Amino acid sequence: MKDTYLNARLIQPDLVRLVVFSSLPWEKIEPNLVIDGVVGPKMRPTRINTLASLAIADFRLDGELALGHSYFLQMPQYGSIPLEVSEATSFPDFDQKYYYDGNDLGATYTKKGTTFVVWAPLASNLALYIRDSEKDPFEIYTMRREDKGVYRIFVPGDHKNAQYHFSVTNSETRTRVTDPYAKGSTQNGAESVVVDFASLKTHFHEECLPVIEEDTDAIIYECHVRDMTIHGGSDIVHKGTFKGLSETGRKTKSGHPAGLDYIASLGVTHVQLLPIYDYGSVDEKNPMSGYNWGYDPAQYFVPEGSYASKLDDPLSRIKDCKEMVASFHKKGIRVVMDVVYNHVYEYQASVFEKIVPNYYFRHKGNGKMANTSGCGDDLASERPMVRKMIVDACKWWIDEYGIDGFRFDLMGIIDCDTLNQIADYALSKDPSFILYGEGWNMGGEVREPLGHMDNYALLPRFAFFNDFFRETIKNLYCGDRGAMNNAKNVLVGSCTDFYVGPKFPSATQTINYVECHDNGTYFDIVSARRGDLDEKARLKTVLGATASVIFALGIPFIHAGQEIGLSKCGLDNTYNAGDKYNQFDYSLLDERFEMSLEVAKAIALRKKLRALHIFDPRVIRPALHVEECDDAILVRFIDPNLIAPKKGLTFIFNASEHDAGISFTLPLNVLFGECKLLEIDDKTNRVVVPPRSVAVVETA
Repeated sequence: MKDTYLNARLIQPDLVRLVVFSSLPWEKIEPNLVIDGVVGPKMRPTRINTLASLAIADFRLDGELALGHSYFLQMPQYGSIPLEVSEATSFPDFDQKYYYDGNDLGATYTKKGTTFVVWAPLASNLALYIRDSEKDPFEIYTMRREDKGVYRIFVPGDHKNAQYHFSVTNSETRTRVTDPYAKGSTQNGAESVVVDFASLKTHFHEECLPVIEEDTDAIIYECHVRDMTIHGGSDIVHKGTFKGLSETGRKTKSGHPAGLDYIASLGVTHVQLLPIYDYGSVDEKNPMSGYNWGYDPAQYFVPEGSYASKLDDPLSRIKDCKEMVASFHKKGIRVVMDVVYNHVYEYQASVFEKIVPNYYFRHKGNGKMANTSGCGDDLASERPMVRKMIVDACKWWIDEYGIDGFRFDLMGIIDCDTLNQIADYALSKDPSFILYGEGWNMGGEVREPLGHMDNYALLPRFAFFNDFFRETIKNLYCGDRGAMNNAKNVLVGSCTDFYVGPKFPSATQTINYVECHDNGTYFDIVSARRGDLDEKARLKTVLGATASVIFALGIPFIHAGQEIGLSKCGLDNTYNAGDKYNQFDYSLLDERFEMSLEVAKAIALRKKLRALHIFDPRVIRPALHVEECDDAILVRFIDPNLIAPKKGLTFIFNASEHDAGISFTLPLNVLFGECKLLEIDDKTNRVVVPPRSVAVVETA
């Protein structure tokens, strides 16, 4: 009707609110509630508020309105309007009534038929559209509603690789949606795909993996699938893909190892891959037309399609991703998956909002959508079916893809219960599984404790990116002598009261780093802060800081290219800046290969020295002595039981601008570092450590 707007909404289980904006004068309204096409008795208002051009009328029902039906309000004056029921997701007992604990959501394939199961408690109708090939028309099946708001259908016949989607009707609005639990997909998520995973079983070579007794045994190398394979300075064949990162025997133009072989040559125990699930910002039909890190999740159970070797084959991304994991495992490297369960880029476009409106995303107290990260709308991880989806996705990647660890993006937005459920499952499958994330305390819109560093006691099996370590070591090697006391603390695990208070109760909870994907590279930071240094000195600074990461107590973390002083041309957040700023430069590796060898040597030594793997502050405090000498920091291990063979062990961190000389009783052995030895007498030598470098000395 002209100049009139009406909205009817279920605001309590037994209360309907009608809002009328109209230029016409208010008149009494007694609508009929039409249920599944059957006209019911008239509804009489229990409360009416009117203003000029606005009227609000509440109608109390005889009982609670059951979801899963078609509802209209029929009014002689205005005709029929649909009843909006999405507010029901906020009713106090909604989760209790509709939580579904089944393990069959999505499409389950057998040769005899495929079962499709969808959770859509608000929906009054849900239909499956399926075709066995793109040449076929879609066949349409009406799905049966069951308890807990679940819709189910069994479609007989062999529908292997069939494409499908759903039509869901919520509050009388029909929407086309893909499967939120899809395990396979066509390009750009256009259609979900039925996959026979029994035919895609992969041997992941777990027998080749080192046992990680404590997380401090881990040495993590962060990279991006495309970045690590795209550069023209190597002979990697399948550039920018999972398959490219699976290739062995690949070389740079100077004959140095590239790709997988290069990562393995460093000796790291774990590779952390930036998101490899399906994300939305790169056109999977033409991947080279765009670039993104992938922090805009689209399908949580499906690998990213732009990394497939055969772009138009829905199975390629699955096979290639599995092959990549198996290839790392054969090299003795565990695979950590970077996961984003804190937000999606835009909730309106999300399959979750389309299939269950008003459920999957957090709202602020004022009703607005929560965007705590500034990157997109917050997932409401504390809601039971959101938590189930997150946990189910993690289980899927562990069981089907052989993933060995999770790095949680902006973990401080995810609730602790969800994180601990993931940890329970992961560690029950593999005690060596590693869990860590960004524990920034960003606030939140929920009362449940969230996964930030302040809640470390609630997450004892998780490690956190230690920004205190990052800023301390960055500043120290850039010449800030005021960082010395903080450095003494972080170098021994950030868990003791050496000089400053502990940040964590154990060194297993600190991820030690100076560079990761979403900061400027340390080479660029040094270049900006220390313009007085020439390139050689800047690279020396980067190498010294990197060695400090490796030889500190805790879990060392290295960003790809850090070990050779890679630059992003001074840019910081290069998430969509393209290959020029993000790719691993194999030509630069050829120029600076000696730097990578030094890092590999440091990693090999860390793995060998049992003393560097301790984590309990009750062991750390009496086991070592920390002091300053000639502007360098000395960390001396004084408990011979920690050192095999039982000798003295001293780490010298010289971030100063000059040589540092430290005297040692003979005999001594320099295990790491470019040091000069000056003989003082027949019992003593002076070890001279160059500026911006680290040395490790063994004594009797």
